[in-house]
Amino acid sequence: MKKMLSLAAMFAALSYAAPASAALNIGGDASIRARNESYYGEVTPNSGRSDLKWQYRVRLNGAADLGDGFFFKTMITDENNAAGGWSTVGYGNLEKFTLNVSNFYFGRMQKDCHYLAGRIPLGSFNNPIFDLTLFPTQPLENPVANIVYDRAYGMNYGMKIGPGDANATLVMLDNNSVINTAAEGDGTFNDGYALLLSYKFNIGDVTVEPQYLRILTNSDVLKQQSFTALNPYGAAPIYGQVTPYTLGANVTVPAGKIKLGFSGMYTHCDDITSAANNSAGIAAVLGATVPGAGTHVNYNGYELRIKGEVGNFMAFYDFNRTNDKSSSLASEGKYTNHFVWAQYKIPVHQSAAGTVTIQPTLRYLANSATGGAPAINQQRLRTELWATVTF
Repeated sequence: MKKMLSLAAMFAALSYAAPASAALNIGGDASIRARNESYYGEVTPNSGRSDLKWQYRVRLNGAADLGDGFFFKTMITDENNAAGGWSTVGYGNLEKFTLNVSNFYFGRMQKDCHYLAGRIPLGSFNNPIFDLTLFPTQPLENPVANIVYDRAYGMNYGMKIGPGDANATLVMLDNNSVINTAAEGDGTFNDGYALLLSYKFNIGDVTVEPQYLRILTNSDVLKQQSFTALNPYGAAPIYGQVTPYTLGANVTVPAGKIKLGFSGMYTHCDDITSAANNSAGIAAVLGATVPGAGTHVNYNGYELRIKGEVGNFMAFYDFNRTNDKSSSLASEGKYTNHFVWAQYKIPVHQSAAGTVTIQPTLRYLANSATGGAPAINQQRLRTELWATVTF
C-alpha cells in the first residue's frame, strides 16, 4: 500500500513538474451549395453556356493562447482548385479532397501594439486593394480570395498612433532569384516583395482607413488575367517583373440599422520589364502571353465599391475601369467591369456549439474590353444556395 501511495505521489509530482502545453481550440465550417452558372453577351467565348454545379467546402480553424499575449492561429482547407476552397462534384481527381495548411501565423497581441508572422490572411474579401494590384484589368469577384486563397507569406506590425491604429504588412509574392545580372531587380532582390501601409481611425461614428500598397521589387506574379476558368478575356498579356502601386481608402458609415461601406482604389504602373526568370513557366501554366524584357508596361485603373448590410442581408456593387497603354499592345486596351454580390442568411439553428444557416446568393459579373485588348462584351450570372454549419 505504501509503495502504491509513493508511486501515486511521484506521478502527481511529475505532472506538476511537466511543462504546460497550450490547448489548441478547433472550430470551422462546412458548406454545400448548388450553383447555376449562365453566360450572356454579344462577344463572348462562353456564349449560351449554362451549367448547374454541386459544390462543397470544409475549413478547419485552429487557435492557441500561449499566454502573455502570444498566440497561434491556422486555417486548413482544400487548395486543389482556384475557387477559394470550393470543390465541384465530378471535377478532377475522382472527388479527391485534400486538406492543406492554407494559412498559419503566430505573434503577440499587446495593449497598444501587436506583431505576427507566417502565412498570413490578407482580408481581401472586404478590402479590394490586393485585387486591383494583382489583377488590374479584372479585379472583380474577389480573385485574390479565390485564386490566391487570401494569404501570403509575410509579417505584420501594428500599433496605436494618436487616435487610430497604424499597420505595416510586408508580404512575399514570389521567389525568382536565380542569378544576379546587370538587369535592374535581378539577383537576391528579384524576389517579389509588397508593402501595405494603412491607418484606421474614427471621425464620430464613421471609420476611415486610408491605404497604400507598393510592389517593392520586380514581381512575376502580377497578373492582368489568370486561369482560364476565371479569365473572361482569354490569353491577354500578363505583365511580370514590374512594380506598380495602389492607393485608396475604405470608409464605413452607420445609418440607423444599415451599415454602409465605401471603397475607392487607384492603381498605376509605368515600368520597363527586366529579364523574366519565370516567364516561360507562367505562360505554360496560365496559357497567356508574357511580354519579354524591355517591354514598357503602362496602365492605370481604379475600383469603386459600395456595400450595405442590414440584419442578415448583405450586398455590394463593384465598378472597375482600367486603361492599358503598354508597348506590347497595338493600341490602347480599355477594360470596364461590373460586379454585384447579394446574399441573405436564414438562421436554422443556433447554440453555444455552433450554427446552421441557409444562404441564397446572387453573383453577377459583366466584362467589356475594347481597343488593344481582346474584344469582349460578356455577362455571367451565378445563382447559388448555400447550406452551412459552423462549429
